[in-house]
Amino acid sequence: MAFEVFETYESEVRSYCRKFTSVFQTAKGSKLWDEEGREYIDFFNGAGALSYGHNNDYIKERLIDYLQKDGIIHGMDMYTGAKRDFIEYFQESMLKPRDLNYKIMFTGPTGTNAIESALKLARKVTGRTNIFAMMGAFHGMTMGALALTTDMSSRKGAGVPLHDVTHIPAPYMFPELDTVAYMERLITDDHSGVEKPAALVLETVQAEGGIYVFDIEWLQRVAAFCKKYEILLIVDDIQVGCGRTGTFFSFERAGIKPDMVALSKSIGGYGLPMAILLFSPELDIWKPGEHNGTFRGNQLAFVAAKAALEFAKETNLYDNVKKKGEIIKNFLENEVKPLDENIEIRGMGCIWGIDFGKVGPVGTSRKVLDECFKNNMLIELAGRDDCVLKPMPALTIPEDELLKGLEIIKKSTQKVLAQLHGQE
Repeated sequence: MAFEVFETYESEVRSYCRKFTSVFQTAKGSKLWDEEGREYIDFFNGAGALSYGHNNDYIKERLIDYLQKDGIIHGMDMYTGAKRDFIEYFQESMLKPRDLNYKIMFTGPTGTNAIESALKLARKVTGRTNIFAMMGAFHGMTMGALALTTDMSSRKGAGVPLHDVTHIPAPYMFPELDTVAYMERLITDDHSGVEKPAALVLETVQAEGGIYVFDIEWLQRVAAFCKKYEILLIVDDIQVGCGRTGTFFSFERAGIKPDMVALSKSIGGYGLPMAILLFSPELDIWKPGEHNGTFRGNQLAFVAAKAALEFAKETNLYDNVKKKGEIIKNFLENEVKPLDENIEIRGMGCIWGIDFGKVGPVGTSRKVLDECFKNNMLIELAGRDDCVLKPMPALTIPEDELLKGLEIIKKSTQKVLAQLHGQE
């Protein structure tokens, strides 16, 4: 394959193409084909932006229809029919049935911009500057979101100090530490040296941190803590929302109601750029244009997002995600974990982690990824030292393709472990 044009003219910042060394040409459902006709199973899923699969027919039909009618494409934040249709459907089908009363803010069309707007609003509402975030978090790559993000390589890219954030140990890091009591001590002890935060930002399932599912009781205690001390609770549902955990919002299982919710990635329906921030109406103290962006009105994404929500409802998608989650869990627990007693399995729904951190030297997980790619699968890594292999297929993946992909993971793991133990 000809890579010269990319390697000559594209910036060294490129990353995924260094793992997936093919020139991809077409895609459908949970499969991609490169320009030489090779077929790949997709367990990478556009980093979570393609929950409904590649080129979903239901969504594509509505996009084509909109384009053929010369529907407005660029609308800033003007009133448009496409935006109205999305707002009405989202309110009636997603928010009201869950008894969630939120205003909708259309931010710049990236997850990190949704987080930036959440931070600005939280600080504006409370008058406080500090933010609590969890160790192991990933919230984006622009300065405010990057200050929340904890992996060192990302933070070093900033080139300036990242501040006004206090990082709290995630509950899995020190099981003996009551992290909620710890946060309470920080803000009530006049010798803690820590300022009371405007907000606490968290993922209910840490994705890039290594696929850690936060306990329901812990989430409920965190929500109560925030309410008690008038700290805004912001849930980052950019990667694990939109049905990935088996409910549309990842926090539904805990029965909590965050003050703000950030959505992006698969909210765009078709892989189209879109991001929104949901927040309680009483927090809506923005002045007109106080947070804006040229592409905050992606009309095609409005069309695709509404179609995606309709598709999910008509296909009973979220219940099917729970069933697929059980299939993945059973396979990983019964077929992959027994390959080495030090392998750890974590996850729910259609996001899982296979932790090789205690199996071998740093880089073992990358060898498994490389072997998966040789066997025509795209899959990503996460966690400390990228030690966690991260199966994250489309929510729509057929069961036979899901099992085929899981078999590739097993086969690839077996080969790497044999090499590790000198058996090959």
